Amino acid sequence: MKQLAVFASGSGTNAERIFERFRDHTSIRVAVLFTNNPNAGVIARAARFNIPVEIFEKNALTETDKVLEILQSYQVGWIALAGFMLMIPQNLINAFPKRIINIHPALLPAYGGKGMYGMNVHRAVVEAQEEVTGITIHYVNENYDEGAVIFQVGCTIQPYDTAETIAEKVHHLEHEYYPQIIEETMDKYEI
Repeated sequence: MKQLAVFASGSGTNAERIFERFRDHTSIRVAVLFTNNPNAGVIARAARFNIPVEIFEKNALTETDKVLEILQSYQVGWIALAGFMLMIPQNLINAFPKRIINIHPALLPAYGGKGMYGMNVHRAVVEAQEEVTGITIHYVNENYDEGAVIFQVGCTIQPYDTAETIAEKVHHLEHEYYPQIIEETMDKYEI
């Protein structure tokens, strides 16, 4: 059984779709949820699926091997980021090469980088009067949103769309595709 860790910092709607996808899966299991936010809504979502939760402080991730050691204790082979707001440190990137997956609410390389998340992205898309946006699922490397792309899908922006309506369209794509692409990516490898 392949063990997946989910990292999330917020309400956890994407994480919940991942929990649902792998609840009764024959070869992949969500072993643990990691969060740096003790008040994150994702904690209650994990509890409904009986998924253990590890809450940690930022310095435990960035300045020590504590998070890595906890991941190893769960025998995790893969990590999926689902609205996780901290940079992944080099020690985790080294321990999980091409096995940390992230989702971004735009078609990278456009609208990526530090500070480009959530509504910040959707407002920038509206301001630029883009006609298309979407999601990018990619591997994590040492730079924000620069890892190799695994999958992209777009949606049309109408002239009357707002950042809020674009967010709804993008969330729909995230919920539809992210768990599926995680599964397909993990299925390609033995780990």
